[in-house]
Amino acid sequence: MTHPVHQVVQVAGSELWLLAGKAVWWPEQRTLLVADLHLGKAAGYRALGQPVPSGTTAENLQRLDTLLSGFACRQLVLLGDFLHSAAGRTPRTLAALAEWRGRHPTLPMLLVRGNHDRHAGDPPAQLGIEVVPEPLLLGPFALQHEPIPFPGRHVLAGHVHPAYRLRGRGRQQVRLPCFSVSEHLTLLPAFGSFTGGFTVQATVGQRVFVIGDGGIWEAP
Repeated sequence: MTHPVHQVVQVAGSELWLLAGKAVWWPEQRTLLVADLHLGKAAGYRALGQPVPSGTTAENLQRLDTLLSGFACRQLVLLGDFLHSAAGRTPRTLAALAEWRGRHPTLPMLLVRGNHDRHAGDPPAQLGIEVVPEPLLLGPFALQHEPIPFPGRHVLAGHVHPAYRLRGRGRQQVRLPCFSVSEHLTLLPAFGSFTGGFTVQATVGQRVFVIGDGGIWEAP
């Protein structure tokens, strides 16, 4: 069974596309939104002597390139935790970021500062990424890192890395990244591939869209 690569939802009177690439496309504003890249996380763990895989930063940036090439973006908004830690700001990570930015030299980029960004430090100035505190108010939305209610706005946020548990036969189960959409809050999955997740449940008034095997579908 194949699933579509995006799901269209109406949120706060606006059309949003929830992408299987773990991002949101907002057609009206021609804006791509992603949360929680946590770039340099693996490098930071290796600096502490942990045997974790390399190449995750390059892989994350390549996936972001794929999304950017698929949409006529007017801006990219990063909903916090762009860099994971100060220890992850290695020469290799910063060089990969500079090369990536060079592939999108004219695209405006905004980072809504998250909790990891406050510890890791803002992106290097030469990347040309504007950094702003939360919330960033745009249209009917409050663009934030942490899912804290904002009066009169629908909050788009990350931070918790939502995941949904699918259960199969017997004890078989798997946790997959997801979007969670409710009346006043939409949670984005973590874009970074080297992140954990917080299991969410589909409750009354909440829609959950699960990502897996290159597709996205609504959980029952």
